[in-house]
Amino acid sequence: MILRLATLSLLILYPVAWFAPLMRAGLLPIFGLSEISVVTGLQSLWRSDVILALIVTSLALFAPYLKTIGLALVQWGLLDARSLPMLHILGKLAMADVFLIALYITLAKGIGYVTIEVAWGLYMFTGCILASIILGLITERTRRFRPGE
Repeated sequence: MILRLATLSLLILYPVAWFAPLMRAGLLPIFGLSEISVVTGLQSLWRSDVILALIVTSLALFAPYLKTIGLALVQWGLLDARSLPMLHILGKLAMADVFLIALYITLAKGIGYVTIEVAWGLYMFTGCILASIILGLITERTRRFRPGE
């Protein structure tokens, strides 16, 4: 039951993480810093590069949420446990966008005129993705020992 509640809690925590500030960025510290979240980053990306925005939206929003819904369905016996390998792949795709954010921060810090501060939302978003991966592994293990459930 705890496993099921933890998985369902991610359905609430993900949207919070999408709107939470991932970082504060600005051109030189004297001009002030703007907060950037997953949603504001996607809004900006949709204005400049639709194809990349579609890919990042899929990785940042749809992949982790679909994986979590799939895990919950497996845990409640509404989806066959044979779908777990596909859900595992969705989890890996979701982790790819956290890597991209980290890469962008590293690249931007290399430019002398840009100031970037990591905000709490990046840790929350990363934590949600990692929790989803861990819950998926636990679900997979429990299904191996109780295949008839």
